Amino acid sequence: MERHFDAQLKELKTDLLRMAALTEEAIYKAVEALTSLDAGLAHSVINHDGEIDELELKIEEDAIRMLALRQPLAADLRFITTGMKINSELERIADLAENIAECGLNVLSQPMLKPLIDIPKLSTIARRMVRDSIEAFVNSDENLARTVILADPEADRLRDAIYDELVNGFISKDGSCAPRAVPLLLIARHLERICDHATYIAEDIIYMVQAKVVKHHPEMLNEQGEGPAA
Repeated sequence: MERHFDAQLKELKTDLLRMAALTEEAIYKAVEALTSLDAGLAHSVINHDGEIDELELKIEEDAIRMLALRQPLAADLRFITTGMKINSELERIADLAENIAECGLNVLSQPMLKPLIDIPKLSTIARRMVRDSIEAFVNSDENLARTVILADPEADRLRDAIYDELVNGFISKDGSCAPRAVPLLLIARHLERICDHATYIAEDIIYMVQAKVVKHHPEMLNEQGEGPAA
């Protein structure tokens, strides 16, 4: 019976890894479609969102079933409930990637306003934060989770730089630029929100490992713990 439960936990972890891989791929393709002027790639992100939604539902149902039938305690309980939260965050990230693809199609339907520099940089940070947050979950790596959280201010800085350039450098000087600038503003916002969701995942992982709530308490990131009892 215990071995069957271990197999279920392993399947949950495997499904979350697949969910994360699909989500990270969606982020990459959405921004790559923009930088390579590839409308077909943007459409592929939109068309494959249903696959991620189906996997999200499977993970949620499996986790609820384990909670109801197994009534896990301590470490296993934290692992499953954290997995459920991560599952929800990944689905939201995938939706944001779809939004980026849709905004990208709007950009591609008009002459490009400017060469893209900071948006690809922000995309790289977002994908790395998502990847590292999932790796931290799989390995119960509290330190890696902390690095994800500490990376978020750089994402905010890049978003602000994009806003400043587009609003003050283009829209305020020539209002006719707005239809081409606004989709880029939205893309920057969506990428920054992806970084926020990766941060939420990392915060949940610290709770899973240490039973310590760091959300809204950044000063606790510098505190080290021995970890909770199983």
